[in-house]
Amino acid sequence: MKKVIISFTAIIIFITTAYSQKPVNRLSLAEVIQLAKEQSPQAILAKHKFRASYWQYRSYKADYLPSIKMTTSPLGYNRSLLADLQGDGSYKYVEVNKNTSSLGFEMSQNIGLTGGRVFVNTSLDRNDDFKRDSSSYKSVPYQIGFVQPIFGYNELRWNKKIEPIKYEEAKRIYLQMVENISMDASRLFFDLILAQQNLKTAKLNYANSDTLYKIAKGRYNIGTIAENELLQMQLSFLNAKGSVSDAEVDIQLKKAKIKSFLGLNDEYDLELSIPESTPATNVKYDEVLSFAKTNTPKALEFTRQIIEADRDVAKARSERGFSADLSVNYGINRDAELIKETYSNYNDLQTVNFKISVPILDWGKGKGQVKMAQSNREVIRATVNQELIDFEQDIFLKVMQFNRQDDQVALSAKADTISQSRYNVTKERFLIGKIDVLDLNIAQTERDAAKQKYINTLSSFWQFYYNMRRLTLFDFEKQKPLEMDFELLLK
Repeated sequence: MKKVIISFTAIIIFITTAYSQKPVNRLSLAEVIQLAKEQSPQAILAKHKFRASYWQYRSYKADYLPSIKMTTSPLGYNRSLLADLQGDGSYKYVEVNKNTSSLGFEMSQNIGLTGGRVFVNTSLDRNDDFKRDSSSYKSVPYQIGFVQPIFGYNELRWNKKIEPIKYEEAKRIYLQMVENISMDASRLFFDLILAQQNLKTAKLNYANSDTLYKIAKGRYNIGTIAENELLQMQLSFLNAKGSVSDAEVDIQLKKAKIKSFLGLNDEYDLELSIPESTPATNVKYDEVLSFAKTNTPKALEFTRQIIEADRDVAKARSERGFSADLSVNYGINRDAELIKETYSNYNDLQTVNFKISVPILDWGKGKGQVKMAQSNREVIRATVNQELIDFEQDIFLKVMQFNRQDDQVALSAKADTISQSRYNVTKERFLIGKIDVLDLNIAQTERDAAKQKYINTLSSFWQFYYNMRRLTLFDFEKQKPLEMDFELLLK
């Protein structure tokens, strides 16, 4: 009976343990990066930043399209006493009790070349006099006009130069943000890979230390090793046990970080696999620099900054000197007590306004604003030239570092293999008593360090690889610029 109870308890414990374990989600580097691009918080942020730039560009385009608007004032009630000028020059207060209402439509079109605006509108006004119990109407069946600034700042013309560049820059910035996401994903990927390997190594070292410590105790009992060697093995055993605990904590921290980055819930456990190969790439500085200047947003940013500086100078000059505004309207109108009568026997409606502004005395304010804008333009030009030099130097260094990565990976892989073989040989020699425990510990330390260096070298390779893609927006495996269907980002 006792055996049955023990067996039943063991079965319950096994089932509970099996169900409490999370299903494992095994992912490769490519799968982690794809997940990061699709659902990470950084990917969502990049998408919405691009959307904001898109709608800013759409707003700019709308400035060059006809617009139609309706204006209405359904209620304008007024009941008060107003001063009425009499024939003898005196005033008499009269009671007013009325309501005015209006409805109008206007279609307008901006003119980018001149910065002016043409429009056509129509309106109808109604006036109700409650004191006299009467109503009257005023209609403007149509009115055509235009407004044109003369020698003024033409914002539309400058926007036509700047806004398309900003939108193209936003596209390239999005592609760079995606490559930044790939860099961050690969870094977190190898952080977890290293934590997995450290835990695996710690458990292996713990098992080996346990076995070797037992062997050392047997040798000590028969007098073949000294007490200090036994104590050294005991210390190694205790350190190995502590390393397992540290590695278990570290791997949970690394899993939490990559899950948070990928936007994953805690339903699945993660297990990552080390990439078996790396892309065979060897890039040339001239090609990379050409790709960087052609594809990346940096070149567009330099161009945009200089154009914006020229715009600021033009704006300061226009605000300083002579300016004029011309407004011309022509249409027909009519007032009557009946609404249908307002649409017959029209009267002409004509207005012409010409306004001139000439600064006479501003104590040098306008000149100072122009000089500041010009100085700022020179600063921007100098800054752009320096940034361009720094940009080219940075590309040169990145190319040199990237071209070394293949050799570094191969060397660290070979060192990892050699250190593992050396440890195996050293362990066998220790078991037969040819070397002491210090030599064994050195071999183990070098083996562990070589494995860590190999993983870190792989991580560096992929960091440099995606950074090179980010700098050039070029796919070196497919030999073509990076592409994106930006229409999908707007859905």
